[in-house]
Amino acid sequence: MQRPGCRAHQVLDLSMVLNVFFPVVTVCLRMVTSKRYLQDPDVPAAYLPEIQLCFTMEATTCNGSADGSPVFYLVGIPSLPENFFLPVFFIFLLFYFLILLGNALILVAVVAEPRLHKPMYFFLINLSTLDILFTTTTVPKMLSLFLLGDHFLSFPACLLQMYLFQSFTCSEAFILVVMAYDRYVAICRPLHYPVHMTPQTNAALAACAWFIALLLPIPAAVKTSQMAYNNIAHIYHCFCDHLALVQASCSDTMPQTLMGFCIAMVVSFLPLLLVLLSYAHILASVLRISSREGRSKAFSTCSSHLLVVGTYYSSIAIAYVAYRADLPLDFHVMGNVAYAILTPILNPLIYTLRNKDVKAAITKITYLKTQSWIRTLAL
Repeated sequence: MQRPGCRAHQVLDLSMVLNVFFPVVTVCLRMVTSKRYLQDPDVPAAYLPEIQLCFTMEATTCNGSADGSPVFYLVGIPSLPENFFLPVFFIFLLFYFLILLGNALILVAVVAEPRLHKPMYFFLINLSTLDILFTTTTVPKMLSLFLLGDHFLSFPACLLQMYLFQSFTCSEAFILVVMAYDRYVAICRPLHYPVHMTPQTNAALAACAWFIALLLPIPAAVKTSQMAYNNIAHIYHCFCDHLALVQASCSDTMPQTLMGFCIAMVVSFLPLLLVLLSYAHILASVLRISSREGRSKAFSTCSSHLLVVGTYYSSIAIAYVAYRADLPLDFHVMGNVAYAILTPILNPLIYTLRNKDVKAAITKITYLKTQSWIRTLAL
């Protein structure tokens, strides 16, 4: 049997109940501390004094700094050699630039083009705004880490990053539900669409999605802030992910496990269920349309949103599988990084390639701007 160390962990098996996709579920997969080995009958008796000593040393040294505010050390990608930091920096910088450019183009196109002043596009600019905020929460620190070797993050900054990351993730899930409801009313209740989807109703739906998402992660953030950490706590991640912070703590993690499970149910399973329910009604209505052209037109109005929903939950599934599978820690980190980058970079591509109105508006704006620059240079 391999000799256990001071920080030996095992993944808590909750596979019977955790079949949801949201990465916060991984908090429920908390690794238990070496104290568990003291009760393991398979551990040789000769190892028990060492394990007891390790646990005692950990308990006595995990008291935090003198002012009660530890400092977090972001390890990044653990096995990545330093000579690869610069190429990784340029890759992430390119992705970040594309995310900002693509979503900014959608924002400008929807605001500037009167034909796009419709409920569907109002929710689209909410989604684009979320994608910009979502990536800005994490990517700049990752860029600083890989370019400058800036691994340290203060306790308040780390908690704020964790809270914002969770809040914007929740907001995106809820906005996708609102967009699915918009498509449901447009296809299943077309005569009532102008009455139900008024500007006031749209603003109220979007505000509720944002407000609830800002409230939901507060208990987890408060509980995480009350956990005990070493003076310098090592976070095996590129940013302050909730699970990574819980794993770096010396406190009892069972309350965080239960809280993570409850949050995961609300922000992943419930939104996905509502989206599927909306599209079940949409499918039933479309199949009742007699003409093939009518069915095709109805499906085309939903195709972009369906692709975005598929991309969103696929990226969550990648992060979830990366945590659940017996893979090296690097794969766990990269799975969550892919989740943080994949959806924001694909959403603008989907809406510019699949949606003719958005594509036409962006083409028009790009053409006018190009002509303006050419005239300016000519003068």
